Amino acid sequence: MKHLNIEVYGEVQGVYYRLTCKAVADQLGIKGFVVNRPDGSVYIEAEGDSSTLEELLEFCQEGPDRAEVKSLTQEEGPLRGFKNFEVLKKIK
Repeated sequence: MKHLNIEVYGEVQGVYYRLTCKAVADQLGIKGFVVNRPDGSVYIEAEGDSSTLEELLEFCQEGPDRAEVKSLTQEEGPLRGFKNFEVLKKIK
């Protein structure tokens, strides 16, 4: 089990990025959250095994059809024990 903090930059708000990300995460069994940031980026915290997190990262680099991902950063973090994957309005 691994925890990733992912930041996605580009045209990633207003294109159903968060909802599509949740659908992909739910399919893969990944737990965590996705949220829009005030600077126009999307922030994701995700927990799962290495192979499913790689699949999520592949989605994140492309995004949904209308998204234009310009760059993505990722770093490992401590496990937080999320119970599901949520779309948040803002970070709690």
